[in-house]
Amino acid sequence: MSGRVPAASGGLPDKRRAISEAARRVFGREGYARASLDVIADEARVAKRTIYNHYTDKEHLFLSVAVEGADAVTEAVRVLMERHLRKIVDLEEDLTAFCLDRARAVTEFPEHFALVRTIHAEVTRLPAPVLETWMAHGPPSAHQRLAPYLQKIADRQLLRFDDAEKAANRLNTLTMNDVLIRSFYGAVPLPESVVEEIITEGVQAFLRLYAPLPDTHDEQV
Repeated sequence: MSGRVPAASGGLPDKRRAISEAARRVFGREGYARASLDVIADEARVAKRTIYNHYTDKEHLFLSVAVEGADAVTEAVRVLMERHLRKIVDLEEDLTAFCLDRARAVTEFPEHFALVRTIHAEVTRLPAPVLETWMAHGPPSAHQRLAPYLQKIADRQLLRFDDAEKAANRLNTLTMNDVLIRSFYGAVPLPESVVEEIITEGVQAFLRLYAPLPDTHDEQV
């Protein structure tokens, strides 16, 4: 497989979109190893040969739907970062609001996070190109997209760190990662009160780690 990733499903022809949506459901439900192209074709209501007209093989199909889902989640999170982190009024409140909205977004992409569970469960069975591309598009790279926002906040001396990516990774670990792990990536939704507790305490812990020294703290305006 070349590793080439096709365009997101929103711009796909009808048959390809049907295949992509069916594949996401089947892979999420049955896993990578057990999933059959025959079943995917049946759910997509296309001939099996039609799948091969659009995708090289099962590996290519799995990678495509995994990346499409990851990119959709990435775009949703980008909107949230713009909404909450572009202009800071109260740092703790804004970080908390962002992390809460981000955690709630898990429920908006159930089929994608079912696929994420498949990746975690079958990591030793997945082809190396799939894992490498997933690392670049999926949750493992989320801190890289958050880092520029934190750096701009640090430039205003509202945070203090030497490495924005490490700080972003720490924020993810203290908040979103905990929610994902405890909910089994959305399979067992957590009560809202539990999510709020995780996020609130996580943000507070993050700020204790990266708060600026008292003499460098500017007003948050």
